[in-house]
Amino acid sequence: MQSAFSLSFSQSSLTLPNRPLCSPNAAPRNLRFCGLRREAFGFSPPKQLNSCRFQVKNRRIEVSAAAGGNGAPSNKSFDYDLVIIGAGVGGHGAALHAVEKGLKTAIIEGDVVGGTCVNRGCVPSKALLAVSGRMRELQNEHHMKSFGLQVSAAGYDRQGVADHASNLATKIRNNLTNSMKALGVDILTGFGSVLGPQKVKYGKDNVITAKDIIIATGSVPFVPKGIEVDGKTVITSDHALKLESVPDWIAIVGSGYIGLEFSDVYTALGSEVTFIEALDQLMPGFDPEISKLAQRVLINPRKIDYHTGVFASKITPAKDGRPVMIELIDAKTKEHKDTLEVDAALIATGRAPFTNGLGLENINVATQRGFIPVDERMRVIDGNGKLVPNLYCIGDANGKLMLAHAASAQGISVVEQVTGRDHVLNHLSIPAACFTHPEISMVGLTEPQAREKAEKEGFKVSIAKTSFKANTKALAENEGEGLAKMIYRPDNGEILGVHIFGLHAADLIHEASNAIALGTRIQDIKLAVHAHPTLSEVVDELFKAAKVESPASTTPQSVKAAV
Repeated sequence: MQSAFSLSFSQSSLTLPNRPLCSPNAAPRNLRFCGLRREAFGFSPPKQLNSCRFQVKNRRIEVSAAAGGNGAPSNKSFDYDLVIIGAGVGGHGAALHAVEKGLKTAIIEGDVVGGTCVNRGCVPSKALLAVSGRMRELQNEHHMKSFGLQVSAAGYDRQGVADHASNLATKIRNNLTNSMKALGVDILTGFGSVLGPQKVKYGKDNVITAKDIIIATGSVPFVPKGIEVDGKTVITSDHALKLESVPDWIAIVGSGYIGLEFSDVYTALGSEVTFIEALDQLMPGFDPEISKLAQRVLINPRKIDYHTGVFASKITPAKDGRPVMIELIDAKTKEHKDTLEVDAALIATGRAPFTNGLGLENINVATQRGFIPVDERMRVIDGNGKLVPNLYCIGDANGKLMLAHAASAQGISVVEQVTGRDHVLNHLSIPAACFTHPEISMVGLTEPQAREKAEKEGFKVSIAKTSFKANTKALAENEGEGLAKMIYRPDNGEILGVHIFGLHAADLIHEASNAIALGTRIQDIKLAVHAHPTLSEVVDELFKAAKVESPASTTPQSVKAAV
């Protein structure tokens, strides 16, 4: 397959380097647009430039080149170099990287391209949260008056909000599909399963072979026993994202990422929320100090109450004029505690791996609580503890870190390995975010985890903090409520964890996550320059607040050069 790409630049804005613009030996650069893979916008990346020409006319420079696509497999005894089962974010990331590496690639999808994240998760939920953020701002009369603004009563159209979420999911799904088609990835429709070593079945009776296989089948909402989901009054996140109704009073079972984000949406749209949490505190997965501050800002001032240390042992949908009934029992003693009557209940108790029917028995692989066991290189481990040759599993299905971008990173790591470059992903460098208003983000260890590690390994832990109240940009936005916290080793400057609560926290975390990934130490990164006035200075001040005993740099020279 042949494809072509062209770029045009205004001569007035283009500075030409002091070297030939194109030569037979020049390596093509992989262009990026605004941090997104350009393939999503219909640009096909070149595998190898076969021709290159530059013409200047009308004060514009035009660049064009022909490029090779997804051709024959490197080993002709297989149909493909790589087959990926599951076309979610993880499978998509692996497929694009595989084609860039020259692998003939196919991806199998039994549902719709994009998986949970695009269709029933990250993407539509962010559309709803965008609405809730604007509603909160418009409804906050004191906040608007502080800017000198006067706004009449804010309202919303439920169907219009729902359509915004649905339309965004459709747009991103189409972008992912088109990007793979443009690169020549074969998209095979049907449920995929492993028939045996290097052999996959999809659809009714289609069989293909591949040198390497990646399982990327994702996850589904987890519903505990005793809970009856009807999709109307007792729902999962899959149903909630359709926003078919906005109940007056909704109980949310679970106060993790999913529960917190939906509480933000529902309360902004006028609902009252009751959290039901099995552990003794809300937001148990977050750093305790961040959880305490977030509760003070995200829960206490809003129409939210909560029950902690209890299980929802039975939930019955509303019917025949009766409300949703929720039976609560003590999480430890299992004694009956209370009965709630609400308009709706959202089950946000996490997600379960989607691994049934994959033919794992054909290769002697037994799941562990539904998860496919893998090693640090995502290689699948069989029932005897041995590696299954040429078989990998990424994303939610392996349970290492159930985040869409973690799945993509794992997929890229696998492709690096199968193309001859050993690569082990550092999962402690992968950031996470909760898109409430304000946002919460984190990377690495929490303070309790860091102190436990320090006690076992015999080193000291220090804490640095900075407030959004000291940041000019945050104050200009009247958003001074927030905290950034870093856990680190004072003896060598190693960053163990960073946690942020505040305006655009999800965007601010990446400087810290990249520092952890690259092994950059505090004594080096604190010398970096940040534009003023920007929110990035929150992280800058955090690094500068750290006290490292040894001022000498310990960052490898190769990493310094990269930074």
